[in-house]
Amino acid sequence: EVINFHTIKPLDETTLLQSVAKTGCLVSAEEHQQNGGLGESLAGVLSRKRPTPQEFVAVQDSFGESGKPEELLEKYGLSTTEIIKAAKAAIARK
Repeated sequence: EVINFHTIKPLDETTLLQSVAKTGCLVSAEEHQQNGGLGESLAGVLSRKRPTPQEFVAVQDSFGESGKPEELLEKYGLSTTEIIKAAKAAIARK
């Protein structure tokens, strides 16, 4: 299941909780720093309301650079390959 959380505030907690009730795990993928991003907001809700295995695909505490979008996604670990790897890890933790 893929959900586009277009805002962190307000965060659609109902959709999040309904989704993890079905899937049993979560991968948050964002073109943003992991610290203070969407994934951490989702983790906060889940820790309080429904603890769920979660993997994060996000920028790991580094400064952004300019370049071709595909190259930047690869450089910062945001590629399709990384999302698939995170999904497999989350499923394994269920």
